[in-house]
Amino acid sequence: MRSSRIFPQRGSRSRALAALTGLALTLPVSGCGVFESGPSAQEVASSFLSTFAAGDSAGAAGRTDAPQQARQALDGARDGLSPQAVRFTVTNVVEDEGGAPARATFDADWDLGDGRAWRYQGAFELTESDDGWKVHWAPSVLHPKLGPDQRLVLNEQRPEPQPVLDRDGAELMRSEQIVTVSLDPQQAGDLPGVAGRLADGLKPVDPEITQQTILDGVGRTPPGQPYVVVSLRQADYDQVRPAIYDLPGVRFPAQPKLVTAERGYAAQVLDGVSEQVDEQIAANSGWSVATADASGAPVEVLQEEPSRPVEQVRTTLSDRVQRAAEQAVAPVPQAAMIVALQPSTGGVLAVAQNDPADAQGSPALSGQFPPGSTFKIATAAAGLESGKVSIDAPVECPKSKVFDGRTIPNDKDFDLGVVPLRTAFAKSCNTTFAQLAVDLPAQALTDMARQLGIGVDFEVPGITTITGQAPPAENTTGRAANGFGQGTVLASPFGMALASATVANGSMPTPKLIEGAETKADAQVAPLSPKTLEQLRPMMREVVLSGTATGAASAGEVAGKTGTAQFGDGTHSHGWFVGYRGDLAFAVLLEDSGESKPAVQVAESFLSNTP
Repeated sequence: MRSSRIFPQRGSRSRALAALTGLALTLPVSGCGVFESGPSAQEVASSFLSTFAAGDSAGAAGRTDAPQQARQALDGARDGLSPQAVRFTVTNVVEDEGGAPARATFDADWDLGDGRAWRYQGAFELTESDDGWKVHWAPSVLHPKLGPDQRLVLNEQRPEPQPVLDRDGAELMRSEQIVTVSLDPQQAGDLPGVAGRLADGLKPVDPEITQQTILDGVGRTPPGQPYVVVSLRQADYDQVRPAIYDLPGVRFPAQPKLVTAERGYAAQVLDGVSEQVDEQIAANSGWSVATADASGAPVEVLQEEPSRPVEQVRTTLSDRVQRAAEQAVAPVPQAAMIVALQPSTGGVLAVAQNDPADAQGSPALSGQFPPGSTFKIATAAAGLESGKVSIDAPVECPKSKVFDGRTIPNDKDFDLGVVPLRTAFAKSCNTTFAQLAVDLPAQALTDMARQLGIGVDFEVPGITTITGQAPPAENTTGRAANGFGQGTVLASPFGMALASATVANGSMPTPKLIEGAETKADAQVAPLSPKTLEQLRPMMREVVLSGTATGAASAGEVAGKTGTAQFGDGTHSHGWFVGYRGDLAFAVLLEDSGESKPAVQVAESFLSNTP
């Protein structure tokens, strides 16, 4: 409780004082006097702080005796700290007799995002005039150590990322200063004119940026936010800086980021690794709140949390295997891609795409394509597992066969008559494997595909993958088509590389890219039986020795399966070759190549340059 002065309505002050001479009234600090006409000092202090905390700098400034100066400082604090939330609690307001200023104290709690909390105790004075109580403005109202012509700033202290390494310790990525070119449309003035000059200035380093792409990007950006036009390496920024530096509304924030020495190198996997490192950096970043002078130079640190070092990231990639894969797909005119895995560990050794494939995104990892005859690996494994066939069992391979009215032909209508299963597999008899699929239970191919990894969903840190699908067919013609990968079966090169790795390893390896990072799978599958493996592996070897992939024979002891997969209206075909050599499994896909022979040639080039 305190002794409170009573302030009547303006114009009747002298009469009220005369009438109340000698009267003393005791009121609580949070209440209004029964004869007061306006808010108390307590209420004004609370309103000022709560209004600013709610994001209304203008409203809060209106409760001060210097609204213009206060609003500029309050807006500056929000701009400098970018808080997620602000909370103020008034702890006391002391109002003395005799017209002296009141004094308010408060606790401040700023949520600066990412777990950063800035807490302190503050104080300010309130003065009374004919307009009632007002917060007496001074920079120290915001913080006791904020002086004139100073502002509050939040500084992030990011730990320096260490180089990203391959499995043998070779450096794949290193830290380099990256300059982000951003455009604030509110500051640009003539937005179309600035966009045109900015596009012209960036043309030497990125000719795909045009005036229209910039305007479209600005249109998609939420109001009040700058549009990020491009991120440039320091050398590229230095090249275009004279042409773009003075454009209105264009800003150039810079920070170190992990980049490869060569543009585009292993982009399908290293971009994801870089994001993983960025997450570690954000989690271990330090920060500080400081005062800064008008030029932005620091004055005093008010609170600081130091950064913590980030562990070095080692990947399962092999620089030599990656370069061999990129060299093999680069000259192919149509979209071409290679995925290589280590069967014994599941480690991703390489993911390579040429420019036409890159234009589609990441088809090597998540594209869904008919696998064609490469899926005969699953059909053969299901038949061997069931005991209905064996490697040397005689099977029919006619040039075509009818299933419920649908004619299924062999490629170019070749006819082998009756041959051992290994020969039908090596020569890729569609009719043989269509019949085998029909003779098996409807669920057999689905289950075997899953044992090989096709249809298993993985969460692999650093990459997004889709292995494929092999749903049970609803009728005989569907089961026949699925038997040679031309029905409802779909797979990515990643999925087919995993299937090959499973045959090489004996059980499905869990794929991974970053050492020490756990991959999650939606299923655990049973290994292939030793009896099946003993027959399937030599069948895949026979494909290279005397079958459809003899072009890869010079690349060592390669085992595999080719595939020509029709798509669309059936007049175009993708070319596949998948398999393994030692502790390296691979899948090669050339889109719209018409046949599998070009895929075999790409695989031979890749394997010949791979240790």
